[in-house]
Amino acid sequence: MRTFRQPAWLRGVISGLGLMVLWQIGVSLSGVPPYILPGPIAAAQAWANNATLILSNTWVTVAEILLGLMLGTILGAGSALIVALFRPARRWLLPLLVTSQAIPVFAIAPLLVLWLGYGIPSKVAMATLIIYFPVAASFLDGLRRTEPGWIDLAATMTAGGRRRKLAVVFYIRVPAALPALASGIRVAAAVAPIGAIVGEWVGAGSGLGHLMLMANARVQIDLMFAALFTLALFAIALYFTVDVLLRRALPWQADTIPHLDPQLE
Repeated sequence: MRTFRQPAWLRGVISGLGLMVLWQIGVSLSGVPPYILPGPIAAAQAWANNATLILSNTWVTVAEILLGLMLGTILGAGSALIVALFRPARRWLLPLLVTSQAIPVFAIAPLLVLWLGYGIPSKVAMATLIIYFPVAASFLDGLRRTEPGWIDLAATMTAGGRRRKLAVVFYIRVPAALPALASGIRVAAAVAPIGAIVGEWVGAGSGLGHLMLMANARVQIDLMFAALFTLALFAIALYFTVDVLLRRALPWQADTIPHLDPQLE
């Protein structure tokens, strides 16, 4: 018997609304002061009263996140290709790849603001640093774990030398590593807002992070939650948009998990 299955987005909306209802009930019954924890109704009212302010700051943060995601993906994928193609680069770039994550980005944020200013560039640089490593590490791992049989087959069907090496990389290793790159981009899309918001907290004149900081200083907690909800909704929309685009770009990467056990569907 065929059963009706709700779309994933509908299940997410229903779950989110359920959490909001529980949150509002908890706030109403516990009597928590609004300056400590406002309910979702108060946050919605704050959003309606400050819609222009929130939206104007939202576009700034959205631009920072999207630019950081684009630059981080390009730099990460390019670094992984260079490391895979050139052995000397592997010796020098691989330690730098690890070092880029060994230093906390929270410690670098004040320096980036000092060097690049309070505008968008410092926030884009922060988002790029956070995104760079997941993309580079995932793509490099995919390039290094190509099926050995495919490499042997290419070796018997192509001429030797640098031309064969490049052909193996771009016609076998790169296509085989695209699913790993897609996983890295999904992780990058999930963490991209962190860099922009941290940069805005350190020093900015606009953006949702700056708005939350100012609202918190003025004890406008409902406005702070309204900005936080706006950021969360955009982050969720960004992740699922990237996921859908990657699924369409890689149609041969089948999702087999739901078919492991029909009872789990």
